[in-house]
Amino acid sequence: MNIVMITNTYLPHVGGVARSVDRFTEGYRKRGHRVLVVAPEFEGQDEHEKDVVRVPAVQDFNGSDFSLVVPIPLYLKTALNEFEPDIIHAHHPFLLGVSALRAANARKLPLVFTHHTMYEQYSHYVPVEAPNMSRFVIQMCTDYANRCDAVITPSESIRDILLRRGVETPIQVIPTGVNVDEFHKGNGPSFREAHDIPAKCLLLGHLGRLAPEKNLTFLARAVSAFLQSRKRAYFLVVGTGPSAEEMKKIFSDEGVVDRVRWAGKLTGQTLVDAYHAMDLFVFSSKSETQGMVLVEALAAGTPLVALDAPGAREVVKDRVNGRLVEEESAPEFVRAINWYARKKKADRAKLKEAARRSAESFSTDRCVDKALALYDQVMDAFRHTPQYEESEWMALLRAIEEEWSLWTQRMSAAADLLFEDDEEEAKHGTDSS
Repeated sequence: MNIVMITNTYLPHVGGVARSVDRFTEGYRKRGHRVLVVAPEFEGQDEHEKDVVRVPAVQDFNGSDFSLVVPIPLYLKTALNEFEPDIIHAHHPFLLGVSALRAANARKLPLVFTHHTMYEQYSHYVPVEAPNMSRFVIQMCTDYANRCDAVITPSESIRDILLRRGVETPIQVIPTGVNVDEFHKGNGPSFREAHDIPAKCLLLGHLGRLAPEKNLTFLARAVSAFLQSRKRAYFLVVGTGPSAEEMKKIFSDEGVVDRVRWAGKLTGQTLVDAYHAMDLFVFSSKSETQGMVLVEALAAGTPLVALDAPGAREVVKDRVNGRLVEEESAPEFVRAINWYARKKKADRAKLKEAARRSAESFSTDRCVDKALALYDQVMDAFRHTPQYEESEWMALLRAIEEEWSLWTQRMSAAADLLFEDDEEEAKHGTDSS
């Protein structure tokens, strides 16, 4: 079949959605299906990528590492016509997600939507105070889901949340999936040596985008408390983002900064080596729909300690492959880390093996098969279901676009106001000097 994947983030962007789209796309192609990816432009993208349509975008929107898509060029319509899709899969409800709705309606094709993200927890990237922004975002996502033919959630926790919010479209749980074999073999000792980490120390690790929605100030304080209690323990941070400086300040204030290592963004075998260098992976985010990095850690045989939250509770099996901490409390988190730290070598080895086994249920092959089966089911049902009249679809699209336009106008107005204030302050500063 011919599948169109429409997403606001894609390679070389490093993030959960980008990796999810890439993994499913690769899996579909290996099974003989054609896939066209529609995504924004990103700095450093492959100049020779095949079957990818890039849309102009504003990079690093408002300090985030996301792109803000500009009005869609006409060549997108031409590319879709030439590709002759059988089904369209949207990975966001806004920006290019609106284009997905429009494309599905125009071609009378089924539309599948994956709810990757708890979008309301990202409102700090909007440069305007809007007390009702979270409620607006939730309603927009719910309305969008109810105009699709099927919804995919990466975890049962997110499915249950969407049901409570009023999503009536059939929902199927399909995790992104991880190529578990890819993470089985890594050189942890070599990675430790390259990053000046003692070979025999207890190494905690964290990997991901370092951003406010990941609850990293809590993690930094909890890890600091543990490092203070165990003088030969170290902490490895893999990733970059706006929260790095705040984390560094906490480690410095707590007197443990000399035992924290910053590896930056990693990919390929070096990323796998980093997982193997860790004794224990620690995770504090409460905004995940799926803990993909948690599954990667398990596949590498690295046990977990994570807060009990959506995305994590489907992956962490308490006292089997790690610890799931119910209370967001630094002492409780430290207690969970010590549960592992006090284990004997033989018990740690059993825990590592249990971690590898539990990763198998999240293998890419299983998840790709589930998604393709869902496509077949949706396409069959679509053929036997009366479709919306074009006027109904256009009314929906206008409503979504009007709301989005209003939101962007508010952002623009706020930005103008900020710039005006900065210019005024600069002017007064120059005059007074």
